[in-house]
Amino acid sequence: MTVTEGGSQSPMSWRYCGNQIKLWRMQAGVSREELGKEANYEYETVKSMEQGRRKPALRLLQVADQMFGARGLLLAGQEYLKPDKFASYSQDYMRYEAEAIALSWYEPQFIPGLLQTDEYMHELLSSYLPPLDDETIKERVAGRLERRCLLQNQTKSFNFVIEESVLRRIVGSPEAHKRQLNHLLASGQLRNVTIQVMPTSVGVHPGLRGPFVLVETPEHEHLAYEEGQTTGVLSAAPEKVSVVMRRHDMIVRQALSPEESAHFIRKLAEEL
Repeated sequence: MTVTEGGSQSPMSWRYCGNQIKLWRMQAGVSREELGKEANYEYETVKSMEQGRRKPALRLLQVADQMFGARGLLLAGQEYLKPDKFASYSQDYMRYEAEAIALSWYEPQFIPGLLQTDEYMHELLSSYLPPLDDETIKERVAGRLERRCLLQNQTKSFNFVIEESVLRRIVGSPEAHKRQLNHLLASGQLRNVTIQVMPTSVGVHPGLRGPFVLVETPEHEHLAYEEGQTTGVLSAAPEKVSVVMRRHDMIVRQALSPEESAHFIRKLAEEL
């Protein structure tokens, strides 16, 4: 198994494309040093790309294609090297989210993706460690913008409960944060969307164990999605979903009402 520096398995497309570069290079009788010198990469960098531990760069593909007489066959690989719009561990959830008829989301860490402004998305994605490259950030923002359109489908219902601390944490400039708060207010006016604030004054409550999303499918099945630092778990097991649903019920009861929440968010925005 090929593993990236971050500890997760590298994409199959990286490994396949890197192996093709290696096979063409060996057939042409060219050393890694020679390829690296021509493409302006160190030996170890070329080795990492060939082994799929690092994404083969477009520059390397271009040089290799020309050096080895591949006539565009190596360059064609660039289409399969574009970064995914979503983290690998969340892709199962994303498929269900797109088809869901109802989503119930509790978030104690940041504004839920479906409610984020473009500026907020960029700030969050730019803070990742290990850092994401510009191309990946661009694709991830595009993915979130596509997801945001789900709110416009009024046959679906959405409930969001957001911790007060999230609303007070300024992401980007104060002006950008104010725009984010106003975006929440606008989203909350959609008749199929409710946004509630969990005030810090509540103290201990069932959401302190972490964020989650409850999903209802078109077949009226219920799933629970929980996400951590480097992993996401989507569960359809009735006993697990039941636990999350009961926690959500209590959270909703303890949070401010949608009307009170809108007043709270508006006041925060006015203070900026």
